[in-house]
Amino acid sequence: MTDTPRPAGVTPPVAVVFATATFLALAIGGLGVASLLLDADVIPVRGLGPLPGVVGMLLALLLFAGVLLWGLRAEPAGYLTAVPCAIAAYVGETLGIAVGAAVTGGDLARGLAAAGAVALGWPGAVIAVSGVLAGAFGVLLVRRRGEGPHWRWERRDDDDR
Repeated sequence: MTDTPRPAGVTPPVAVVFATATFLALAIGGLGVASLLLDADVIPVRGLGPLPGVVGMLLALLLFAGVLLWGLRAEPAGYLTAVPCAIAAYVGETLGIAVGAAVTGGDLARGLAAAGAVALGWPGAVIAVSGVLAGAFGVLLVRRRGEGPHWRWERRDDDDR
């Protein structure tokens, strides 16, 4: 173990990984709970299969992570970075559903209807809120200036023991 001090906060790439995992958890959990409470399907158009939803979430993840990494380049990173992250996730989910429906070889009109239903309905709002919360979490990780957790015996002061 070395006595060199650790840098304050988390590096931007590590913060993006944690925030992206948080976004995925919030989005999937939020969509599941909202679907259960509202007794409604996330993608209300029948006959598309699961691929449009998967492609939509993957594209939302990629765009969210890219925008967050871009936003964390600022010194210090601002919490308003969470807003473009939410917009990117929302657009990624919508476009991903349309692309996923086109890839499956389904009807183009059904794919666009599914993308529109997600964009204008409650699923789009869940994705956007998840993006804002996870983006703010990523910025918080980078801006945090406190020390990490330590065991009592790692502290230098004898009074703390």
